[in-house]
Amino acid sequence: MSKVYVFTDFGGPETQALIDRPAPQPGPGELAVRVRAAGVNPVDYKIRAGRYRRDQPLPAPMGQEVSGVVTALGEGVESFAVGDEILGPVVPDYGAFAEDTLVRATDAVAKPDEIAFADAATIPVAGATAYDATHQIELEPGQQLLILGAGGGVGLMAAQIGKVHQFTVIGIASQAKREIVQATGATFIPSGANVADQVRQIAPEGVDLILDLVGGDALRQVAGLVTDPARIISAADPDTVTELGGSPLKRTTEALEKITGVIEYNLVDPNVSALYPLEDAGEAIAAVESGHATGKIVIQPHNA
Repeated sequence: MSKVYVFTDFGGPETQALIDRPAPQPGPGELAVRVRAAGVNPVDYKIRAGRYRRDQPLPAPMGQEVSGVVTALGEGVESFAVGDEILGPVVPDYGAFAEDTLVRATDAVAKPDEIAFADAATIPVAGATAYDATHQIELEPGQQLLILGAGGGVGLMAAQIGKVHQFTVIGIASQAKREIVQATGATFIPSGANVADQVRQIAPEGVDLILDLVGGDALRQVAGLVTDPARIISAADPDTVTELGGSPLKRTTEALEKITGVIEYNLVDPNVSALYPLEDAGEAIAAVESGHATGKIVIQPHNA
């Protein structure tokens, strides 16, 4: 048997539980993976809360991104071998917060030796999101990138990518995240009622791109700061950004491999701030759900 963290019904944290199940067996084109680490993302609790699809069978495994070791190959897989270290998004409905899971071979990337398993587990969702978000609309060196929600895992990596490209990065986050946002080279602005005025002091003619990782009223508050509404990208609130004239984030297939290379060469640090054992997955999810987590929260099964 293999342990997996699930939610048993749509709702709050009280629906979460650690259960035993048979270790999943890979189908055609899939890899069975012994999980060494799994990244926690806001989408995990949003799925549990029923904000997205409600058609998955219950109990539903939680978690989207993993790093680990290949333990078995599905039919037709020739690109990996048993024992390979990989990272990738999990097959839908299998879950990352587990001792064992499945990853499609076409979605997996070989884990470089230079990247620790905990850091690697932040790349498939958070890292790839940061890469796509900073490349969907190309900026020139010196142009201004405003990141709303700069203190989380995606925001910090996006700010660092901005620095690599020599953008002028302005990061909005809670006051508690000032130090870590500034460490990326970004100009920090605390979130709050007068945030737009503070941005205007730095960029009186407006910013060239807004990357939104928060959505809702926080996005509306800063939307008027961009030189062109089409230059607003949201990874958090597709409805609001579309209403404002911007675009939801578009995911690409090459982002995972590209951001892995960027992290391999130490140009971006995933900023893993806390590690939790699988038995404490509920605490890890709660830390992200609180909105106060700085950087990335990672779960490591005890068998890692």
